[in-house]
Amino acid sequence: MPLRLTPTLRDVLAAQRASSSPRALAGIWACTGSPLVAEICAGSGLDWVLIDMEHSPNGLADVLAQLQAVAAYPVTSVVRVPIGDTVTIKQVLDLGAQTVLVPMVSSAAQAAELVADVRYPPRGRRGVGSALARSARWNRVDDYLADADRHVSLLVQIETAEGVAAAAEIAAVDGVDGVFVGPSDLAASMGVLGQQTHPDVVAAVHRAFDAVRAAGKPVGVNAFDPAVADAYIATGASFVLVGADVTLLARGSEALAARFVPGDDAAPRAGY
Repeated sequence: MPLRLTPTLRDVLAAQRASSSPRALAGIWACTGSPLVAEICAGSGLDWVLIDMEHSPNGLADVLAQLQAVAAYPVTSVVRVPIGDTVTIKQVLDLGAQTVLVPMVSSAAQAAELVADVRYPPRGRRGVGSALARSARWNRVDDYLADADRHVSLLVQIETAEGVAAAAEIAAVDGVDGVFVGPSDLAASMGVLGQQTHPDVVAAVHRAFDAVRAAGKPVGVNAFDPAVADAYIATGASFVLVGADVTLLARGSEALAARFVPGDDAAPRAGY
């Protein structure tokens, strides 16, 4: 029986822009490696879930389980690979990831190489294994090979001062469907480690926004502080990560300890 795949983040962003009440898409990081937690996030009402392989204990089997868990919900899944590696990208695509985010892209040349990684020959170098893979649902998706570009969306992440300077050229690369700006690593690149809201960093984020939007591509950003997220949305962000499963758990459990454990007893004790 022929099957249909879900829309990519590129498609959801395009539909949102064309709607009568366009708004930014709000998403959440899935960092625990748990398909159960990913499923809880998927059912939250947020627009997209990012399954992270760069800073989280997510291997290929973990990503597969989370993609399967999220698939039951009306939410878009995105997988961030740990590095722009051809083999890793091929494997993640074959698991059924339809939107891939690649970190640390600082030049148009890098972006063009990544486009080749997500496309089949002759337009790229993606390995052909659709009959064996969840990507094409084991050849149950009609014409998957011919239509693969329609089923796959590529986002690149600008996280360095060099990337900001090249943002216009990166966004202009055919096959780059959107650009995501990472203020944390950008701050480190600019010599203000840990100061994501430093005025110089915010100004650099805005320069990247302007360049990407001028190229006609959607731009996103990471912003866990609601006020910061609102400010970036007001200045053009189309998709924003507004929280993470691990930080929600960390801050929530700390709040419980502050409420119920008096004084210094809130500190961890030996044997616990």
